[in-house]
Parts: sequence; structure tokens; C-alpha cells
Amino acid sequence: MSSLRPRRSVLYMPAANERALEKAKTIPTDALIFDLEDAVSPESKDVARENAVRAASSGDYAKREITIRCNGLDTPWGAADIAAAAKSCASSIVIPKVSSAAEVDEVSRHLDAAGAPAEMTIWAMVETPSAIFDSREIAAHPRVAVLVMGTNDLVKELHAVQVPGRAPLVPHLAAALLAAREAGKPILDGVYNEIKNAEGFRAECVQGMQMGFDGKTLIHPDQVAIANEVWAPGGSEVEHAHRVIEAFNAARAEGKGVVQLDGRMIENLHVANAERLIAIASAIAELA
Repeated sequence: MSSLRPRRSVLYMPAANERALEKAKTIPTDALIFDLEDAVSPESKDVARENAVRAASSGDYAKREITIRCNGLDTPWGAADIAAAAKSCASSIVIPKVSSAAEVDEVSRHLDAAGAPAEMTIWAMVETPSAIFDSREIAAHPRVAVLVMGTNDLVKELHAVQVPGRAPLVPHLAAALLAAREAGKPILDGVYNEIKNAEGFRAECVQGMQMGFDGKTLIHPDQVAIANEVWAPGGSEVEHAHRVIEAFNAARAEGKGVVQLDGRMIENLHVANAERLIAIASAIAELA
């Protein structure tokens, strides 16, 4: 599979709910987050942890990327969550409310102490003002593979108002995006809470895609199809990308540094974008 792993749709599943974990085997999402945090009551934390580790190690989820969202180390359950996840077959652990690179270091030390494989990475959730300010260092951490926007908590922390278009959040989303792009890491948009409002959800997906997010975290299976559609390159886009590469290669063979295609100049950056789009389309096809 391409190194550009598709993460158009990343669905949270409450790990205390065994029926939900079973249903997740058939949902066409690109990745799953088995949630031990917000979706699990305190009295169900131990059961959820056992369920998540068992599910992540089962091999029953086909090509979906499997992650486990642990409770933070400042909670009574965080250390045990990380220790258990370290021994699972999850590719990554998702850590909420990461506000500094030092916190990532601490989580990484816990993973190592629990015997986690070196390739097990961390998805860092950006959901506090401190995380926005430290997003460059968090994104640059060698064990951080993905940034995840925690927009619900960020809205609460900012005392902001959730409105269509997310105008109060856009500057902060953009700051985290810049940090992710500087580090060369993927970044996922936050959840959309109105699960019955498909039109509003689609609009927010389009906004996130246009801003540059690599996909969206989801809270309901009904949101998967729209996110997959919005973030998947269309057939005409893939065709145009191939034409860009072919035209540029032909020009280079003639000793030219730039070329026109359909009335537009094509340079190296356009070729790089075209190659990335084709790689994403190929990786998506391999998931089918």
C-alpha cells in the first residue's frame, strides 16, 4: 500500500460496547479509534480496556487502521490504558488533551516501559489553547504520527460558540494545520455533533478538505460515506493528475523546465501534488 495511508473517515467506537465493536467490522471507514476515554463511564473503564485490546489484536477488522484512545496520564486509568495498549496489535494510541511535547515524551516513556514495539506511534489530540501554542513541537515529535483536532473541547476551552462555518475556530485550526504540514504529518479534523444533519456535516467536511485536513474524525457510522466521498479524489481529478505528470515529463525530455497544460503553467510543485493525489487514489482502491 502507498505510504499515504487513507484516513478520510476515522470513527470513534466506544470500547465498552461489544455490539459496537462487532458492528465496526463491517463499517467502511478507513480507521477506527477504540475509545476508552469520553465514551466510557468510570465504572466501565476496565472492561472497555480489555475489549479494546482484544479487538485490536483480533485481526477481524480487515485493512482498517486500528488505534486505541487512552485516558490521559493525569487520570486514574491512563497508565493502565497505555500499558495494555502497548501489548495490543493497534498501530497507534490516541492521547487526549496533549498540551506539550513534554507530555508526548512521558507517554512515549510509558509505551517503552510497557514493551511497546518501536513502530507503535502516538496520535496527539490538539484540544487546548496550550496545544495550539505548542503544536509545532508536538507535531515534530518523532513518535507522533498524526495530529487530531479535538474541536469540542477546544470550543469549551475558548468559551467560543459553535456556529456553521466554525468562524471562531478557523484561526486555531489553521495554526495546527501549519504545524502538521511543517512536520510532514497528517492531521484530522474534529467531530461534527449533529448526527442527523447530513447537509451540515457535508459542508463541514468540504470546509475541512479545502483547508487541507487529511480526513475527519466521526462519531456515527452514518457519517462515514460522506467523509469518504468528500476526501476521495474524483476520476476526473486522477485523470488530470496523470496528464500533468505526462506533460511535465514530456517537457523535461525536451529540456524545458515548465510547460502549459489547458492554459495553465505546470511546475515541480504541481507534479508533486499530482503524484500525491494519484498515490492517495491508489491507496483508497487497495482498501476496497
